[in-house]
Formats: sequence, C-alpha cells, structure tokens
Amino acid sequence: MQDISTSSLIDLTVGLASSNNDQERFDSLLNTIRKTIRCDCVALLSLQGDTLVPLAMQGLARDTLGRRFVINEHPRFAEICAASSPVIFDADSELPDPFDGLLIDHHGDLPMHSCMGLPLIFGEKMLGALTLDSLEPNVFHSIPTRNLEVLSAIAASTLKMALTFSQLEYQAKQSKQLLEELNEEAWERDGGEMIGNSEPMRALKSDIEIVAPSDFNILIHGETGVGKELVARTLHYQSTRRQQPLVYVNCAAIPENLIESELFGHVKGAFTGADKNRLGKFALADGGTLFLDEIGELPLAAQSKLLRALQNNEIQPVGKDQIQKINVRVLAATNRDLKLEVENGKFRADLYHRLSVYPISVPPLKERLGDVELLTGFFLEQVRRKLGISQIKLNPNVVTHLNRYAWPGNVRELEHVINRAALKAKARSMGKAVVSVTIDDCGQFDDALPPQNQTKATTIELPKESAGIREATEEYQRALISNALVSADYNWAQAARELKTDRANLIRLSKRLGLSVTKRHSLSRE
Repeated sequence: MQDISTSSLIDLTVGLASSNNDQERFDSLLNTIRKTIRCDCVALLSLQGDTLVPLAMQGLARDTLGRRFVINEHPRFAEICAASSPVIFDADSELPDPFDGLLIDHHGDLPMHSCMGLPLIFGEKMLGALTLDSLEPNVFHSIPTRNLEVLSAIAASTLKMALTFSQLEYQAKQSKQLLEELNEEAWERDGGEMIGNSEPMRALKSDIEIVAPSDFNILIHGETGVGKELVARTLHYQSTRRQQPLVYVNCAAIPENLIESELFGHVKGAFTGADKNRLGKFALADGGTLFLDEIGELPLAAQSKLLRALQNNEIQPVGKDQIQKINVRVLAATNRDLKLEVENGKFRADLYHRLSVYPISVPPLKERLGDVELLTGFFLEQVRRKLGISQIKLNPNVVTHLNRYAWPGNVRELEHVINRAALKAKARSMGKAVVSVTIDDCGQFDDALPPQNQTKATTIELPKESAGIREATEEYQRALISNALVSADYNWAQAARELKTDRANLIRLSKRLGLSVTKRHSLSRE
C-alpha cells in the first residue's frame, strides 16, 4: 500500500511556505508527490473558463506547457472536473488519455497504465486539477482515500494562493498604470507649462530644473496667487517620483484637533468618530510627493510631529503603537515670511531648516516684465475652449491697460479678470466669428498705476513737536501712509506690504485718519 506519511506532508507544507514564488511552490508540490507516490508523470493544471491550462509538470514533454486542453474534448478531464473527490481510472479504461505520446520516457500510444486525477476545489469552487500517470497498472488503488483528499486540499490551497497572488500583482500593476495615466491627465488638464520669459521666471525655471531630480525637501514661498501649486506640480513631474502620487494638503483648512489624523492616519476607535481605520496623507504619498500648502498655518504642536516624520522617515497613526516607515518627499508652500515667524516664535526653527533645504521664491507678477501679455494669451485660449468660442482676441489698447496694473492678486487675479472679460465680450459679440475683448470688458482697477505724465502728490510733512501725543501719533500715521502710497503709486496692496500690514487694515486705518485716494490719484483729507 502506498501511503503518504505525516512527515511527507510536513515536508510538503514547509517547502510551500519557504518558496519565494509560484513556480517554486508548484515545483515543491510536484517533487513531494513524486517522492511519495510512484508515478511517471504529474501535472498541475488551472481551470480557465472551459479549458485546463498546464502550470507545472514533471515527466512530460516540455511542449505540454504550451497546450490548452478544452475539457469537453477530453473525457478524462471532463470526469475529473465533474467529480468532488479523487478519480482513479481503471487500467483498461477506453477513455483516451490526454497525455498519450507526451511522456518523456515513452513514445507512441500509452499501454495499459494507471491514471488518477484530483479535482482541486477551494471554497466549493473548482480551481483546476492534479493528474498522475504511471506505466505500472493499478498502482494508485492502494493509496488510502483520506491521504488523497489531504493531498488534493494542499494542492488546491497552493493553487488558490498562487492565483490570489497573481491577481493581486495584476491589480497592483493595473493600479500603478492607472495612477500614472491619472497623473499625466491631471498634468495636461491643469496646465503643466509655466508661462513666462521674464528674467525672474527664467531664474525660477532654472532652479526647478536643478533641484527637481533630487529628493530634497523644498520650501516654496511667494505672494498669494503667484502659482506656488504649479511650481510644486512641476517639481514632482520633473522628479524621479513622477509615476508615484502627488498628494495635496491644505494645512489652513484642517481643524487643529484633526491635523495629526489627517497627516498620519488613525485606527478604529482612536477617538470619537473614528469608526474605521484611515490612512493619512503621508501613507497615501508613500513613494511619491506630499505637497503641504499653507505650511505657515500649522500650529506649533503639529509642527513638532511633522518634524519627527521628516527627521526619521516614519509616522505613527493615532491610536496605533507601531511605527510605520515611509518614503516621502515633502514640498511645502507659504505666503508668510517664515524667517520672521521663527523670530516671533510662531514657527519652529528646526522645522524651517528641515523644510528649506532648497528654498524657491516665486516672483510676483508685477516683477515679471512682459509676462502679463503671454499669460493673457494663455488664459484667453483656455477660456476660448471652455466657452466654445471660435476665436477671441484683445483690442490693441488692452495690453497697455493690463500692464499699468500692479496685480496684487498676481497670476490668479489676472486669470479671473480674463475669464470675466471673455464672458462679457462673448455676450456682447453674439453671432460674430471673432470675439474682441475691450478695456471695458476687463473693467477698471481701483488701484491702477497713474499715467506716466501725472504729477505725484506732495509728501506730507511730519508733525511738529508741539503737537499732543494723540495728534502727533495720528499725524505721524498719516505721513507714513501717505508716503507709502506715493511711493507705491497709490497701490494699496504694495503700500501695505511696505508698512508690513494687511491691505484691508490699512484701508480701514486710513479712513479713520481721514485719508482717501481719489480716482485721479491724488491724496486728500476728508
């Protein structure tokens, strides 16, 4: 009696567990079978639709791996696949053997021999078959049925594991390809090109080209609306991580009590409302790039946790004891002066230095001489497609009008102005093949620069020493504001920057002090 010993089954299990890939597992399975059961050939086949496909074999011609056995064309295979337990064919069975002429050591038709098939069933689902052939008749009849059932279960588990791994690998590959396509689509859709040929823009593009291929953390700083997010996308797209995700986080939009969970994730039950495990932004960006916009808005407590993640390349989800290693490149952006924030104790100096390995400054639009016209053309073409306009152009005097404005809202403000102007022009030009944008379509700008030949207002004298404290203080404030406005050509935003205050606060203070700027750009006391 051929018996499959317990030690053989243990050896089989250990061999399967120590294998590194599917082929090694299949070979280990067949090796153990041939050591314990006398047979001249053994084959492992996977059921794919109505066909059995060889995955591994021993004792059969190599070309057998390339064959595909349609079940209803092979009666023995059909009987095996229809059974729920091992099938042992009689030595004198008239059913043709699918492996006739394929045995390595035997040519021509098979003589009377032993043939057995084990249906591989996992969870009531047919996965394939394991077949054994021996030139010695009736050799398989002496094997206990229980042993064959155990062998069948192990083989089915091995095949199930292999199929699962293959499916997971396929899904991972498919997900990676999908991610790459989505990254490419987002890059093209959102506009990947940085428009501008001015000297500041050439310097910015040069910096990006230098640092993008590295893994350095980068601090991107610049005024609101200059295009810091576009710079971050460009850095990612030109890096070696371009095929991995670029994950965006608006630090200013996250409630303080949820910042740690948002960045590092949490486990179910970590806090009230945590009803399931959740990956943080760092985990989602693993292998890719994490863009932390408005980094200056992070509270100090969150800054310390972010610093630890950057220093050690590891995170700890809220409510979880284990540390998770991550590989993330961090790009941070802010419109604040972080050096000043560090001096004022509002931003950690060590985090600032950790982020600003290679700082990049994005120039404001007012410093980009000649770029307004190029950007206008870019935005006009975008809005033309969105609005379904055949052709749209600018009247000759529009560019001059746009260039006289200081653009405190930078590129974002210019884009909004062009979009509004195109809508107005389209409504006014119904039925025309070419839509022309005029100055009236763009609208008047409250703090437009004065004409070049206009005389500036006279600088207000500082208060005399004989004035009282309150009067002297107010008069001194008037003088400072007036001088800043004159210096800034009556641009409220620029004057506010010179005085290191907010534009809205400056306007409110000026009204309280009785200062106003008229449309003809002269300074007056109300």
